[in-house]
Amino acid sequence: MSKIKLTVVQPFQTKIKGDFDHIIIPGVDGDFGIDSGHTPFITKIRPGNLKLYLGRNIEKYAIHDGFVTVENDQVTIVCEIMERDNEINAKRAQESKERAEKRLKSSSEEIDFRRAEIALKKALVRLGIVKN
Repeated sequence: MSKIKLTVVQPFQTKIKGDFDHIIIPGVDGDFGIDSGHTPFITKIRPGNLKLYLGRNIEKYAIHDGFVTVENDQVTIVCEIMERDNEINAKRAQESKERAEKRLKSSSEEIDFRRAEIALKKALVRLGIVKN
């Protein structure tokens, strides 16, 4: 079986560069899988779990916003934040979740609800990676 070449680029580093059997990416319209021979395309990604399969091993990452391109068994993800479970501070993520939930329940006009929703989504993704 052919491998898929993956490169994940962040503003100041290349986070991952390797070959995988299967990749699951959190797209804006839902999670999607990439196998060798996938149709070329480009799309935005949303906060969610990036799963990389190599044999029986599965690597999971929390990933937050960006875009992905797929072409000729080469997948490139450009994102601002990508974290493994050992890079996530679970206590801080839980506190962020609680703050965002509190803001969303507030009736104050000074609250930026869109920002609070994004913070909540990111916290939930991080907590999901830490707990798995």
